[in-house]
Amino acid sequence: MRNPHDIIIKPIITEQSMDDMAEGKYTFVVDKRSNKTEIKNALEQIFGVKVDKVNTMNMKGKMKRMGVHLGKRPDWKKAIVKLAEDSKGIEFFEGMQ
Repeated sequence: MRNPHDIIIKPIITEQSMDDMAEGKYTFVVDKRSNKTEIKNALEQIFGVKVDKVNTMNMKGKMKRMGVHLGKRPDWKKAIVKLAEDSKGIEFFEGMQ
């Protein structure tokens, strides 16, 4: 079994993700090879919360250029996690509202 900190890479802090926190939804960048069950178990182990639902999206990297040189940002995976009603919030996000 993989380390939970290898599955959950970092939180996504945007205006939309801050609005979703009122509904108990949190957004994370996760490992591209992870599935919904692994993401759920990793969050429950790391933060000690009860996860109700996990939605995942594969995000395409943007094309970028610097002068005449073309490049591409890497593809990544995003997970939106809904916590159970009786679960406590994730403390990492509490001071950011």
